[in-house]
Amino acid sequence: MQENTPRAITRTDPSKVSIEWDDGTKTVYSAAQLRAICPCAKCVDELTGIRILDPQSVPADLTQSNLNLVGNYALSLTYSDGHNTGIYPWKMLRERDPATADDGR
Repeated sequence: MQENTPRAITRTDPSKVSIEWDDGTKTVYSAAQLRAICPCAKCVDELTGIRILDPQSVPADLTQSNLNLVGNYALSLTYSDGHNTGIYPWKMLRERDPATADDGR
């Protein structure tokens, strides 16, 4: 099995999403952390790859709802700020684990 494949995805409350990976590693994201790394075209310039959304502008008390699988490769969510266009591939979620990320947000 690939190490970037989730075994279980749990929306523990409106502000947290937990992912248990096939290798047993567990990643926990807050809604604010996920929103801050949103890869959609509204948040990242499609041509340059430069982040448009300032991660520091994301409210810490942001919540999420409508957690959905996108095929067999990603998640999508709706946030309390109305944003809902991000698709979060497994590989990105694994690589951007807040426990190992530099920004920790």
